[in-house]
Amino acid sequence: MELVAVVIMLALVEFMGFSIAVGRARQKFDVQAPATTGHPEFERYFRVHMNTLEQLVIVIPAMVIYAHFGNAAIAAAAGLVFVIGRLLYFRGYIADPKKRSLGFGIGGLATMFLMAAALVSAIMSLL
Repeated sequence: MELVAVVIMLALVEFMGFSIAVGRARQKFDVQAPATTGHPEFERYFRVHMNTLEQLVIVIPAMVIYAHFGNAAIAAAAGLVFVIGRLLYFRGYIADPKKRSLGFGIGGLATMFLMAAALVSAIMSLL
């Protein structure tokens, strides 16, 4: 379970890094709070940040549930794949929104795996 905790913290550190990037983009492109629109490049940073938040709400519980009822090492590995996918998503989306697909796909597959594995392992634990 320690590996899962480390990966969750890496995901949260990454998310905090995205938050800092949004703040810097807000300054660079002069988008005053509380605005979330105003410059296309700022909006890319903001969307990556918010999309990552949306994904973390799914990934973290799924990782913990699978680690508890299934296999913690595999849960941590899948979580790490998600973190790597998110980094690729960030880099691709910021460069050009059309380049976000690889990172999105990698993170999405990790998320789907964790959801399915969590559900199956919890059900198997009931039986």
